[in-house]
Amino acid sequence: MSRNATLFDLTGRVALVTGGSSGIGLAMAQALAGAGAAVVLVARRDAALREAAQRITAAGGKAAHVAWDVSERSRLGDCVAQAAAHFGAPDILVNAAGINLREPAERITEASWDAQLLLNLTVPFFLARQVVPQMIAKGWGRIINLASMQSLRAFPDSAPYGASKGGVVQLTRAMAEAWSAHGVTCNAIGPGFFPTALTAPVYADAKRVAELAARTMIGRNGELEDLHGLTVFLAAPASDYITGQTIYIDGGFSAK
Repeated sequence: MSRNATLFDLTGRVALVTGGSSGIGLAMAQALAGAGAAVVLVARRDAALREAAQRITAAGGKAAHVAWDVSERSRLGDCVAQAAAHFGAPDILVNAAGINLREPAERITEASWDAQLLLNLTVPFFLARQVVPQMIAKGWGRIINLASMQSLRAFPDSAPYGASKGGVVQLTRAMAEAWSAHGVTCNAIGPGFFPTALTAPVYADAKRVAELAARTMIGRNGELEDLHGLTVFLAAPASDYITGQTIYIDGGFSAK
């Protein structure tokens, strides 16, 4: 088989995807499964996970799921062990689980601040630490974090979320610096505006949705399928020499 034929082939790879029951996490899992990876979806809601896994298998992919609250940081090792029981140790980690409580600055409590920083910024690092040793042992691994438009600029009622996503960009660089020499690359995807449960409050306002679309260069907001190509690229041999980067998939919003 030629080199070109294998650039985007994930056959034999195992991917662990947090936040995999819906939205961006599910879209990324579907892309990885479509490229040949066996995917393990991790999220809190068992019923939603089962449905998501069934969608992937119905399309011809390999999928399993683990119902788990990854915000329980002390038990991340147990989560990884359960995930690995399905197809083996993960070669690919997608940190897609996230939370945005959308509170005005004067109403943010210590608890809500801590919850958002924990899930969006702290968990990706400590979860990665659980899977990296076996990636290093194989000499190959991929970590894909989720940044945001708020990694670059401020939006209303989202100070903790924006702070956490700004941190994700630097964390991605730091993770890349720590592990890339061992064959484990780390990059981040910065989505623009996509229809997900997290953005439902935005999409409920048709005027705002239209305004956001107008601020892109392409003239529309994202559709979940737009994430497929970049996800596979960053997980596949095609991106062997790319690490520590954040790539914005936003129709040109951040460049305009």
